[in-house]
Amino acid sequence: MHQPAKRQVFWTIGILAAIVLLSIASLTMGRFSISLQEVWAVCFPGLSDGVEVTTNMKNTIFNVRMPRILLALLAGAGMSAAGGAFQALFANPLATPDTLGVATGASFGAVLAILFGLSSFWVQSFALAAGILAVLLVYMVSMGKAGGRSSIVMIVLAGMVVSALFSALVSLVKYTADPQDVLPAITFWLMGSLSGTGWNTLLFGAPFILIGLAIIFLYRWKLNAMTLTEEEASSLGVNVRQVRAMVILGSAMVTASVVSMCGVIGWVGLLIPHISRMIFGNNNQRVIPASMGLGAIFMLVIDTAARCVTASEIPVSILTAVIGAPFFILLLRRTGGIRS
Repeated sequence: MHQPAKRQVFWTIGILAAIVLLSIASLTMGRFSISLQEVWAVCFPGLSDGVEVTTNMKNTIFNVRMPRILLALLAGAGMSAAGGAFQALFANPLATPDTLGVATGASFGAVLAILFGLSSFWVQSFALAAGILAVLLVYMVSMGKAGGRSSIVMIVLAGMVVSALFSALVSLVKYTADPQDVLPAITFWLMGSLSGTGWNTLLFGAPFILIGLAIIFLYRWKLNAMTLTEEEASSLGVNVRQVRAMVILGSAMVTASVVSMCGVIGWVGLLIPHISRMIFGNNNQRVIPASMGLGAIFMLVIDTAARCVTASEIPVSILTAVIGAPFFILLLRRTGGIRS
């Protein structure tokens, strides 16, 4: 086996092992401490003796921590893959999952539901619907005259316009919200949090993330051709319009679903794909899967820290910026940038 292949296998095994071990460790951490023996006894009652299992333990593990850990893994993998896909699709290292205004649109839907005092299910539903609406608006705005083709520049510009529009609408909702009750709830939601995650939340939102990830994963090798001009990519047998539409669709599904469940979480979709490229190079066949694994690890660590560091939970987006930015700078200094 060649050295690059050995290195890739080593990193793959390491990432998968880290996900499993960190997930198990996260089950034991929190304000209600549970030992590894107790976690084993709760999960495998027939294979453990001498450990007393309480109803509180079962509820904490199965109904509080497990769905939250799964959401952290899915959100991290989804946002990282979407960010990596957009960076390749738009040939822009600063592209993020919100380049087309999906996260901002989903935020507007959520804060509108919060303003109306709706339940968490409707907050999630409004956010998903508004995120999808944002993508449709971008598509409509970016189309040329008489339904002509949309270029990458037009798509990005349309995304900026739609994002600015929904950002203004979010500000309008915050302006009209009750400052004593509703406004704090909106502000905290916009800062991003995985608290309150349950199986019902995952059941509704996880399929969109999984379908979006599957689309991005299946088209990952074609993303290498998208860095070329449209004529060059077409000469290689790549259907540029189809790849562009499918990658945008998959990334939009992931971003809208994550925002609907977690709120706005920055940095993950920008930071993790760059780290993946520093480790694996610029081949998107390796970068996209690596981004999924590293993003899942990063998000799980951040969320575990958010609920364990202080008595009151820290918003996730604050930690992603505080931890992610210095870590990114350190990697840039040590590696000298993205490897070719």
